[in-house]
Amino acid sequence: MNINTLLFKILLVFICCFNASVVEAQLLNIKNDSFWKTKDGKPIYSQGGGIFKFTDPISGIQKYYWYGVQYEEADVYRNNPAVTLPTSTFKSVTCYGSTDLVNWTFEGDVLTKEKVNKNGKTWVGRLGVAYIKEWKKYAMFVQHDSEVLITLSDSPTGQFEWHQKINMEKMIGTSNTGDQTVFTDEDTGKSYLIYSYGRGRNKIYVSEIGIKNEKINLLDCTEVFKGESREGNCMFKYKNKYYMFASNIYGWDASFAYYLVSDNIHGPYLPANDMQVMKGTEDDFAHISQTGFFFSVKGSKQETIVYCGDRWANFAGNGLGYNQWCPISFEGTTPYFNSLNSWNLEEKTGRWEVAKDNNYIKNPSFEADRRHIPSPVKPVQIQLTGWFSEVIQGNKISLDSISPVLNHFNTEEERKTVIGEKSLEISDKIDFKRKIFQTIASSPFVKLKDGVYTLSGKIINSADFKNLEMYAVSGNKRFSYVIKEQNAAWKTITISNIVVKGGKVEIGFLADGKAGAFCYVDDLSFMN
Repeated sequence: MNINTLLFKILLVFICCFNASVVEAQLLNIKNDSFWKTKDGKPIYSQGGGIFKFTDPISGIQKYYWYGVQYEEADVYRNNPAVTLPTSTFKSVTCYGSTDLVNWTFEGDVLTKEKVNKNGKTWVGRLGVAYIKEWKKYAMFVQHDSEVLITLSDSPTGQFEWHQKINMEKMIGTSNTGDQTVFTDEDTGKSYLIYSYGRGRNKIYVSEIGIKNEKINLLDCTEVFKGESREGNCMFKYKNKYYMFASNIYGWDASFAYYLVSDNIHGPYLPANDMQVMKGTEDDFAHISQTGFFFSVKGSKQETIVYCGDRWANFAGNGLGYNQWCPISFEGTTPYFNSLNSWNLEEKTGRWEVAKDNNYIKNPSFEADRRHIPSPVKPVQIQLTGWFSEVIQGNKISLDSISPVLNHFNTEEERKTVIGEKSLEISDKIDFKRKIFQTIASSPFVKLKDGVYTLSGKIINSADFKNLEMYAVSGNKRFSYVIKEQNAAWKTITISNIVVKGGKVEIGFLADGKAGAFCYVDDLSFMN
């Protein structure tokens, strides 16, 4: 073999290896605000659960296993999101497997209603799985009616069988946990139940999972928080610090994400009994979700923490999709929430980026708020979340009864065209002029790149407007769409070729109307 042939073969091997590494490591898309599917096109039904890394008993490789609950109403709402449903009916605990956190395969129903509803229909939810090394068993901890059910399986995808129910009364004073998740510390291999007090939920606890009296059980109980009522309890570990998270008690609705930090899983967590709002969750209540769980992507280039929010849309009517996943960034030890509609993740390296089809508007379908705004009840609120309404003429926006209402509750017929229960309402009982706007700008971790964008939305409006327009302003240049006619049915309007400069743009609506004139706005998007 001559030297040229040898060099050619070496080069060929290098090219093949390089191409193989490119195929293995790639950015894959996570699209929020949608109903997710498995890689073979089947619906994903998983709420109130968690993602855990276990060894695949067949292949022997480490895989991600995603456990959660399928409620019968999830399928009903998915097929007809025009109706908010009143009840939750447990169907099964599902398990999905993946190696890249984007392409999921349905592994099976690992816990069925026949096994848990021994005494009739009951509440089942808020669960997680821990590997018990001493027994070589997988233990699932589940909220089960007014107690905690522990089930066991020989494999991560096998059928979980009833082990025991534990009453939490002696530990915390209530038989049940408020909300709960399972957290596994990958550095120590130990797993913990993270949960709140069953009544009022004004306390948060950590309990190590292990073997006690020849049963899988909770070994201890440490109170790490006492104060405002919190639920959606979950945690992650990042750079040797433990981050405890929870949400407000808003039922099925979205909330700020609150957190505490500690150097030790048992505390103390700081600031003591004073949970902080995570930056980035203020403008849309954590992408219109409730704290669910986190998972850590420990890649070859970086570690990325992913926030996994539950959107209980079937019971709150607040949009599409049950799972809203967003990447977390850090300013030192301070976590920052990146509210993204579409983003890409590379599991092998831990790298992530904003996707080209991301919608940069916060609260674009006006679903973040629970009630009519202004609201005199919790949370007391004057403005729509993420938006500002400026009264130029007309009734002042206040908690008084004469204040204009800023959001409209969509009818079932309207919800066949627009998303969710609510839309923006522009109206007043007297002649009015109003400006409703949102400023979109680069954050410390997500850049609004200079370029050409499109603003679109759906409107329905009456007559009696001297002026009604959608607009965008960036770099002292103004772009607008003037709505000249009454639209009795929902109509999509669009402004194309909006040039963004300086990483900042203001988008919104201007209205000059007579008393009783109205315009409803929904499903806005601002995309590159």
